[in-house]
Amino acid sequence: MTPNPMTAATSICLLRTSAIGDVTHVVPLVRTLQQAWPHVALTWIVGKLERKLVGDLPGVEFVTFDKTAGWAGMRAVHAALRGQRFDALLQMQVAMRSNLLSLGIKADRRIGYDRARAKDLHGLVINERIPARSGEHVLDAIGSFCEPLGLKQTQVHWNIPIPEEARIWATQQLPGDVPTLLVSPTSSHALRNWRPERYAAVMDHVAARGWRVVLIGGPSAGERTMADAVLAAGRHKPLDLTGKDTLKKLMALFGRAQLLLTPDSGPMHMANTVGTKVLGLHAASNPDRSGPYSDRRWCVNKYDEAARKYLGKPASEIPWGSKIEKPGVMDLIDVNEVIERYEAAARDMKLL
Repeated sequence: MTPNPMTAATSICLLRTSAIGDVTHVVPLVRTLQQAWPHVALTWIVGKLERKLVGDLPGVEFVTFDKTAGWAGMRAVHAALRGQRFDALLQMQVAMRSNLLSLGIKADRRIGYDRARAKDLHGLVINERIPARSGEHVLDAIGSFCEPLGLKQTQVHWNIPIPEEARIWATQQLPGDVPTLLVSPTSSHALRNWRPERYAAVMDHVAARGWRVVLIGGPSAGERTMADAVLAAGRHKPLDLTGKDTLKKLMALFGRAQLLLTPDSGPMHMANTVGTKVLGLHAASNPDRSGPYSDRRWCVNKYDEAARKYLGKPASEIPWGSKIEKPGVMDLIDVNEVIERYEAAARDMKLL
């Protein structure tokens, strides 16, 4: 029997700790729950870094999980929730660490993934499952966690808060109304990264078209190394903001830019939440599953070609969500293909 959507839950715990892109996909679910039940008490267990992006969402209590702390990190979460019992736990992460973490959360209904998407003993920590579907974008799969509660996610809204000081900073970095391309060249998975010299070739082309070009990235050594390699390979010297922003400042930068060039990464999904067009580079991952949710017209999609080359079969014949993170897979993406997508996006925006 389908629960009455007006009375099914008064307290819900959401467990999705990482990564940045996936955390952005949870935000529309939060909005759906709040719209249906304005007085629902929501508690979100989220990662330490990820909380810096979404931790100021109104109407949500956040509990930080520091995965680097190991068992102590789990105990800290359990201590923060001591004495609480939820109507429902939405266990939206199937990794073993998250499954173990969920054992210390008391809830009457424990909703998890269907059998095809479950792993690492996920089935042992839940007592209900979301509908079994294939071919879904990750955001839609996460959105379906409200369905066992009698709801349906029919609209997608983010509205992630951006502090005024972050907007002021972004305006200082990107003054005026100059068409702007942001380039975030580094994914958290090295085999999803494109070659520095290819980024540089695209950036030189875009600069020659009169656009402002800005290199962005986090403070890690790997991102600094990639940024330096891109800078060394190009003729045009872009504005380099690598390591100079925060997640909120980055959101504000996206709000001032027309286009983002990036592989499958957290910044891809952050940019999508504020309506910035994304020129995504996809060969190792399927853009229909994990690309920019709102608009994938500007992406370069070589996923099927990668499946045929590295797995010996078309993408339609491999499991949904398969990663093809093989050495050289991103070399399937040609500079001219990326330039063509940039030109198409710029024309669509009437900026060429």
